[in-house]
Amino acid sequence: MNQGGRGLSWRQEIRPRDRQVVFDLAASTGFFSPEEIEIACELVEERLAKGEKSGYFFLFAETGGEVLGYSCFGPIMGTRGSYDLYWIVVKDGYQGLGIGGKLIEETETLIAGRGGRRIYADTSSRPQYAPTRGFYRACGYEKEAELVDFYAPGDGKIIYVKVLPSDTP
Repeated sequence: MNQGGRGLSWRQEIRPRDRQVVFDLAASTGFFSPEEIEIACELVEERLAKGEKSGYFFLFAETGGEVLGYSCFGPIMGTRGSYDLYWIVVKDGYQGLGIGGKLIEETETLIAGRGGRRIYADTSSRPQYAPTRGFYRACGYEKEAELVDFYAPGDGKIIYVKVLPSDTP
């Protein structure tokens, strides 16, 4: 197994087979509902159909031809430099090895390179997502807001933000 993200290669190009790759990665975690997995796949389809105009950008972490994780992000329309981190997923069996941390670092670098200043990531408040919330905090994201019962009764939406370093205020 790959430890600490060493030996990873990065791919931004989206390919038709990535719909299945994204499906398999998201399904492997056991975290996401069938509806959520379908949404992740729809973002791949949108990017394939419209290219960069879709507003969805992907980064795949690979080793030995196998995709171990991916992120999906995009600019928030009507803002100056704010981005959404829509998805960050690491394949089951590879979580906890530093791949997610390396993936989010690379994603942040790409966002900063596009003029991004703030990254927003949201997740569920359910106990199942405690490791996800801990991951965001460990990566320097701060809780910005909590929307109670957003997804369902007892399942709120927690929004995290990370302000990227920049040369201009």
